[in-house]
Amino acid sequence: MLNLFALDNGRLKGGLVQTPLEQLELGENRPIWVDLEDPTDAEKQWITTHFGLTIPDDVEDEDIEESARFYEEDNGELHIRSDFLIDDDDTARNVRVAFILYNQVLFSVHKEDLPVFRLLRLRARRIPALINDDKDVLLRLYDADVEYSADALEGIYDNLEKFSNMVLTTEVSDEDAGKVLADIAREEDLNGRIRRNVMDTRRAVSFLLRGRMLDPDQVEASRQLLRDIDSLDSHTAYLFDKINFLMDATVGFINVNQNKIIKIFSVASVALLPPTLIASIYGMNFRFMPELEQNWGYPFALTLMAASVAAPMIYFWRKGWLR
Repeated sequence: MLNLFALDNGRLKGGLVQTPLEQLELGENRPIWVDLEDPTDAEKQWITTHFGLTIPDDVEDEDIEESARFYEEDNGELHIRSDFLIDDDDTARNVRVAFILYNQVLFSVHKEDLPVFRLLRLRARRIPALINDDKDVLLRLYDADVEYSADALEGIYDNLEKFSNMVLTTEVSDEDAGKVLADIAREEDLNGRIRRNVMDTRRAVSFLLRGRMLDPDQVEASRQLLRDIDSLDSHTAYLFDKINFLMDATVGFINVNQNKIIKIFSVASVALLPPTLIASIYGMNFRFMPELEQNWGYPFALTLMAASVAAPMIYFWRKGWLR
């Protein structure tokens, strides 16, 4: 899928190309951003023909060495590979995006549509002078990614607040505790992905600053972006500690419920020991057991057994072990 965007009176115009590639020609308004979503070989060849850029075969590979994610070719191609967050209802994931800056055009290659890209396209169409060149597009994408990550962190805060109320203010059953643990684990996974995402964005912005590729306004915007990332780091660290606390508390409630069950069996086994002893004594068939020859013999044995049960139960009740 090929998207072309050009500047028109300070606004980003364009979008999905509907014209067949063999009929598509670049007009006077040359695009500054070419976005390729899961591109075909024909689309890659069209990019090579009209822009002189050959997109590497491994541009969409997820498994790549960290040292090869930021580099510059001899012909001036600047390659940057960054992760962008997708926080869906079902699962959260990081999607690898390959950026290539070449001849004042930003090329972005990725396998699926990203909410950050949709957000930037919407803003750039509505807000004039938001973007001036290809590097502005890249920085605005990183800025939108940080904002998207911040929104995801707010969602984690809200969900953890609900879990806290459920775990700390009500009696939790084992079934409810299992559901809470599963939900907390999903929030922890999302928090870890956000932390990785902002770390990757920091590395990319720092690479641009070290390379002295930005103008003064872009440098100031990049430094502000790094400050925003630093503020998110403290939030992710706090959420990590809070998630661990809630998981420990939930596991503690599960252990308490299990201990209640074990306590019942422990009390029952201790209470039944004396009557078992008495029953075994009177069941030995001694040759001489005078009390059994009397009418009150067996009632006496049964009463003694009942008393031996009642005595420890009363003691346990007074100790509060049966409550």
